[in-house]
Amino acid sequence: MMNLHETYMRRCLDLALLGAGSVAPNPMVGAVLVFENRIIGEGYHQQYGQAHAEVNCLNAVPKEDRHLINQSTLYVSLEPCAHVGKTAPCSHLIIQYQIPKVVIACQDPFPKVAGRGITQLQEAGVAVTVGVLEREALELNKRFIHFYQKQRPFILLKWAQTANGKIAGMGHERLIISNDFTNRLVHRWRSEEAGILVGYHTALKDNPRLDNRYWQGNAPIRMVIDRDLSLPSHLHLMDGSQRTIVWNLVKNESINHLDFVLLDAQKDTIEQILTVSYQMGIQSLIVEGGAALLQDFIDKGLWDEARVISNEQLMIDAGLDAPVLKQSECFFSEQIQTDSIHYFHPSVQVLNKQ
Repeated sequence: MMNLHETYMRRCLDLALLGAGSVAPNPMVGAVLVFENRIIGEGYHQQYGQAHAEVNCLNAVPKEDRHLINQSTLYVSLEPCAHVGKTAPCSHLIIQYQIPKVVIACQDPFPKVAGRGITQLQEAGVAVTVGVLEREALELNKRFIHFYQKQRPFILLKWAQTANGKIAGMGHERLIISNDFTNRLVHRWRSEEAGILVGYHTALKDNPRLDNRYWQGNAPIRMVIDRDLSLPSHLHLMDGSQRTIVWNLVKNESINHLDFVLLDAQKDTIEQILTVSYQMGIQSLIVEGGAALLQDFIDKGLWDEARVISNEQLMIDAGLDAPVLKQSECFFSEQIQTDSIHYFHPSVQVLNKQ
């Protein structure tokens, strides 16, 4: 039976992933309804503010099978919600349809749910199984999970470096390191995160747009550290084309999609950025440079994943050294033409300290 549970739960996870980039700040969730080893309905959370996975799953059951709903098992990749938000509680819907068995991958860490959905189902006489493919489900929604467990955004570090470990040249011109195919992948990464952060020198030298124009989906909230507000107004980050947060020591003000957020000079900059981002509901943050800012996150142990792109055919004589990851483990690697991409997470020792 457990193998069948895993088979249907994997389908839930596959469905959930279809909502990537469209459902945040909600989690990605998939649901499958099974009657005697036959899927009679399936669905996933498609868009923030719209129907949840369980609703779409039940609505997908064809007319000729609807009489089987109260004899079926519902598989769902995350605990059904038990509170009124933008939609009605899914736990109530399950009880209303008299579904006798529910199999759940993992509990929801959101404080308004956090076990309440499971309790409501059990009190209504529903047989609930929890923990099927739990590790995979937690990984799928790691941004959502980290946000509520650590009370800060999920932090993804990203940079590109030359074969000899340089992140930038010594001159004023921007050094193009990664190839066009890798750049498209980077834009997909951006579409999956809530915010994107760079430091002052990166904004000034590279004049980045920090958008995801080479990939579909929502663009992240742009962020830049400009303590004394000296970045020139002609930069892309100052063009008002999308929401941009300017972390500074001068003022609090909002003008034409530019939010100037005042920091305390006596407190740590990164800690303040993470605290305010959490208060704003920004669940994830991709940090794209520069080297000093990335190294500061690493040295403070404030990161959850790092993706390092290395152009194996590019060497420069002199340049800015790339950041150095500490206490990290590589869990995946891939090759895209000249670029090798290595994915890291903190070592077990570091994770236990966080």
